[in-house]
Amino acid sequence: MNKYVLIVALGALSYGMLSSFAKIAYGQGYSAAEVTFIQGFIGAVILWAASFGRWWRDGRKRPAPQQAGRWKLLLAGACMGVATYLYYLSVQYITASLAIVLLMQMAWMSMFAEWLVLGRRPHLKQLGAAAFILFATFLAGGFTGFTTKDFSLLGIALALSSAVLYCFYILFTSELGKGMHFLEKSALMTTGSTLAIFLMNCNSLYHSTHIDGGLFQWGLFLAIFGTVIPPICFSVGMPKLGPGLSAILLTLELPAAILCAFLVLQEQISLLQLLGIILLFAGLIYINLFLKVTEKEDANKSEIEITPLVTPAHQETRLEKEKDKALTM
Repeated sequence: MNKYVLIVALGALSYGMLSSFAKIAYGQGYSAAEVTFIQGFIGAVILWAASFGRWWRDGRKRPAPQQAGRWKLLLAGACMGVATYLYYLSVQYITASLAIVLLMQMAWMSMFAEWLVLGRRPHLKQLGAAAFILFATFLAGGFTGFTTKDFSLLGIALALSSAVLYCFYILFTSELGKGMHFLEKSALMTTGSTLAIFLMNCNSLYHSTHIDGGLFQWGLFLAIFGTVIPPICFSVGMPKLGPGLSAILLTLELPAAILCAFLVLQEQISLLQLLGIILLFAGLIYINLFLKVTEKEDANKSEIEITPLVTPAHQETRLEKEKDKALTM
């Protein structure tokens, strides 16, 4: 299996397990603004420390500054921060099942964004697999029908806006900072995310009475699995895979969240959800195998296109050389 697929999948699984532990933190009196900000702040500190440590270890040979690229990475991180905040807001108006299904629409959104922005047209089989994965996500999310609470236009708009911003985050992560070390790239994006969360919640954070040791303990744990491991995995893997496949792999967040809730919070998993998780993994395996086959086909096609252009010339030159050699003998 493609190692970059595994790297991005690891980041998605790490993200998915956070919701259960964050729910425990909320039960201890900490707010979403407090938890998400301290998580991002500690994660940024860890990533910057690692980045400067690498710079010092390598003899302080830092590449020439790319200010425009760094600002773009900060903005990309801000997209992720705003997406996370909008998603948390959406669940106040609609059910969590509908919210996660709407968020997973980033799978097909990223494919079309890659097509429109980068000109990379998705294969028909890839689109079919994406539709299959979204259906599996629909089942795994435990979504069994609409209720009157699901018809909040505000909640639906917030969740879809989160999906669009998540899509931009994937696109930027895949295309920006390719010449930059993954530690610095991850630190910049995490800093942008933390700044966005702070600006949206600065008033509540200023008046908070829960900034204590317990919050920092939760922040450290959540930072490692939420703002250190995933950005590093995405910075390394997404540029190699592209936005379309990366977005599909990020749907692994959902089964990770469901399984972690089962193990940590003792929440029940229905047979329908289990079926959705199995179908989701089957779809992801197919996508990965299809990617390898497509790459081989493209490589073979390139060889076929190149061979007729060079073979006649080489053959004529070889015959002329043999003729001259025969005359001289």
